[in-house]
Amino acid sequence: MTAIVNSPYLEPTQDAGRRYFSRPPSGPVVMLNLLRFRTHADYSAHSALAPATPRSGSEAYDLYIQHTMPFLRESGGEVTFLGAGAEFLIGPAHERWDLVLLVRHQSAEAFLAFATNEAYLDGLGHRLAAIEDSRLLPLVERRSWRANARCSTTGGRHRECGQHGARTQTSLEDEA
Repeated sequence: MTAIVNSPYLEPTQDAGRRYFSRPPSGPVVMLNLLRFRTHADYSAHSALAPATPRSGSEAYDLYIQHTMPFLRESGGEVTFLGAGAEFLIGPAHERWDLVLLVRHQSAEAFLAFATNEAYLDGLGHRLAAIEDSRLLPLVERRSWRANARCSTTGGRHRECGQHGARTQTSLEDEA
């Protein structure tokens, strides 16, 4: 039997980028980032960016964020959530993520423009020095859910939901 080797994921592959941008979603996209930091930042591949004193992976990532924010704002993007990770309630017990980050971009095209900006790329070495492993998952809001979330029942009667006329599960159960 062949052992499965779990390689760290630090950057998108060309194949993953090609698949995503061959059929980009329309409208805003939110990038879910799961990040695991190195104990000690590794600047061996980016020595020109290395701070004078050794840093932790978390501290190196802070340098990346400081470098990145002006380019993110310039592209119309924004960080909508940044928080500490914890153990999974549902998921592999051996997996841990130190930081969770949600970044909203106006579109897949705006994300691509941000991610290929040469000035932004000049500081990418801080991220690569900081990260032991990561995941990046593009998310697109389901607008039908938002419309249905406005539905409600009043006094056991169904109330229509705006222009959609959808019914909630609760209103259907009330009628049964």
